Amino acid sequence: MTLLTLDQVNALDATAFAAAFAAVYEHSPWVAERAAALRPFTSVTALAAGLAGIVAAADEAARLALLRAHPDLAGRAAIGGDLTAHSRLEQASAGLDSLTADEMARFTRANEDYRQRFGFPFILAVRHWGKAHILAAFRGRLNNGAAAELATALAEVDKIAFSRLLALVEPAPCGRLTTHVLDTARGKPAAGLAVELARIERDGESVVRQELTNADGRLDRPLLSGPEMAAGLWRLSFSAGEYFLASGQRLSAPAFLDVVPIRFAIDNPEQHYHVPLLLTPWSYSTYRGS
Repeated sequence: MTLLTLDQVNALDATAFAAAFAAVYEHSPWVAERAAALRPFTSVTALAAGLAGIVAAADEAARLALLRAHPDLAGRAAIGGDLTAHSRLEQASAGLDSLTADEMARFTRANEDYRQRFGFPFILAVRHWGKAHILAAFRGRLNNGAAAELATALAEVDKIAFSRLLALVEPAPCGRLTTHVLDTARGKPAAGLAVELARIERDGESVVRQELTNADGRLDRPLLSGPEMAAGLWRLSFSAGEYFLASGQRLSAPAFLDVVPIRFAIDNPEQHYHVPLLLTPWSYSTYRGS
């Protein structure tokens, strides 16, 4: 499917805009209809914020109707083949189209308990979660108060909408992925350390980049930038053992740390993701930097 550019989105007439984004909020085309007047949008992030603002400004009855328009996860609509195209792909990505009888029973009970407590279906942006994650979310959110859970469910609806927008519109080419490795045992940048980046898919991984850190412990260019950025799961692997041996540091045999893998997610390809690594022969830490 060819994605719309932001220029094309902004050039659509109001009717075409509403039709293009009618399914972004489940069975709720009124959101896109009202958002057409907010153009121009300079990014998918801004487009998503405009749509989310329409929902936030709606009255409680409209927001509840929006929540109730969503199907149960692995519920009757899924079993009967009555999901929207977006919902079908999202539930399949989480493995909800291939449940065992025991798993189906657990999801059925969780859906019933949740609906009985809150009066609308359990909603979670499931595209990058698995079955165990989803069941854990059921357990955690059943303890919420009514107001808190309403806010949580609406926030998940906005996450789903953003994911659907990324399947329709090219992101603005402003995102990038960078890293920086510091050898905290020696108090200096880790120069000459091999770094590998891989994309994680349901059927395996594919290596995207292999680089060496420079004298500052950084790379000479971003690992990903602009159109290369994509929402989803990624892995960075750092060849710590080779680096420690090359820098003359004493190691156990075998070394306590050899390859350090960091699995992380990109949810918004228009943002800067910085994944630093603080490293010694015996420990490491990381965080999302800026």
